[in-house]
Amino acid sequence: MTLPQGFVVTLDRHTRVLDGGRALLGGHPTRLLRLSPRARELLTGRTVQVRGAAGAALADRLLETGFAHPAVKDLPPHLGPANGPEPTCSYVIPVRDRPQELDRLLASIRPSEGGAVIVVDDASHHPDRIAAVAARHGARLIPLPANLGPAGARNAGLREITTPYVAFVDSDIVLAPDTVPTLLRHFADPEVALAVPRITALTTPESDRWLGRYENARSSLDLGRNPAAVRPGTPVSWAPSACMVARTRVLVDVGGFDAGMHVGEDVDLCWRLIRTGRRIRYEPSVQAAHEHRVGLVDWFRRKAVYGTGAHPLARRHPEHIAPAVLAPWSAALLLALLAQRRWSLPAAAGVAAVATARNAEKLKDVERPLRHAARLTGLGAVSALTQGAALLTRHWWPLAAVGCLASRRIRRATAVAAVTDIALEVFEHGTATVRLDPVRYGIARRLDDLAYGSGVWISALKGRSTAALRPRVVRSGQAARARAARLAASRDG
Repeated sequence: MTLPQGFVVTLDRHTRVLDGGRALLGGHPTRLLRLSPRARELLTGRTVQVRGAAGAALADRLLETGFAHPAVKDLPPHLGPANGPEPTCSYVIPVRDRPQELDRLLASIRPSEGGAVIVVDDASHHPDRIAAVAARHGARLIPLPANLGPAGARNAGLREITTPYVAFVDSDIVLAPDTVPTLLRHFADPEVALAVPRITALTTPESDRWLGRYENARSSLDLGRNPAAVRPGTPVSWAPSACMVARTRVLVDVGGFDAGMHVGEDVDLCWRLIRTGRRIRYEPSVQAAHEHRVGLVDWFRRKAVYGTGAHPLARRHPEHIAPAVLAPWSAALLLALLAQRRWSLPAAAGVAAVATARNAEKLKDVERPLRHAARLTGLGAVSALTQGAALLTRHWWPLAAVGCLASRRIRRATAVAAVTDIALEVFEHGTATVRLDPVRYGIARRLDDLAYGSGVWISALKGRSTAALRPRVVRSGQAARARAARLAASRDG
């Protein structure tokens, strides 16, 4: 299947155009893509519009390698099969004992695509309240006799869908009017199986609490402000099921959600779809507002529950789960710095110099190869240090805590890691965005790590496996592909 005429892609903001348009540097993993004279003619500025077979092939290659993303606003509105009047998209809403939240969500849904709105009551304690809300909004109700969990409830709704597309929306979401219509535009690409919006914070009287402000800046569900292809080993390695639009037939073909998983089922679904060769798009230009947990005990417990998804994911997808994924050179650099010896800085500098020389050799056919190579090495070094800090403060915190009792070097490394990542995050987001002073932000960040790391260790002990705790050292290309997969479980919502 090929991209349709008029389909437009735009280069990713990190993609660099080199040598006057003769080559591109970027993608995931980072690579050099040399363009033929014909391909250079198809690239207008930083966009490619499909006007023939050659344009379709180039745009498809750019999408597949992460060099570019669909220009969704330039794509035509989705009009359904053969542009006819048939309904195209239905909604499935799993819910359990949240009548007020359900009422708020249903009021925000405008099913302009003509499909049904199905509420799946997952064995609520007060089903009459859920039924009354569904009836008031004209939604179809499917009551379940026993609690199946979110995955099972979604599957129960999926079995009733007759439209080509289905939108899964959790009851604590409020939709913007353009969210689902915009996501449907992505399905102009015949390879797209799933599209998701950015999950932002819903403004409520409780959301201005300090934990609410922290979640607004660093929610597990918020995948950032940049569009992306969802794939293991990329900055966006999974997509949350809080709000997603999918091709019905494709989901049915892969068996829907794994009903045996009560957490991490969205990560599992994404990776199974990608395994079949399908694409998943993250589209942050449209949003769905989520009511975050802001009570300390409830919030902490939920973060720990997220961590318990690590072992089930490691068992199903061992190739994608690791708390850190490092290339040999970056692992050597990290170990040299952690040693904290007199030779540590010279050794780390030597490792970085060798890596830069190797990168420069790979880029020798482009202008200023050393400059680009140094940049790539710098990015790799920052990634290694970030992952090392996360090991000490998040995934391995029980080991780090014990180590701090016995080793001054471990105490120093852990303290530096704990302070540095908070400083970097506050610098990245800015105090205006965080709306929380660095001290309380830092406390929330450490509690976040403590809760999630506890969940990971609980799941590892129950599963009698360290698979979710073991870092991986792989070749440079594999490290680039796998680097961000470790974020999936830790940010799973």
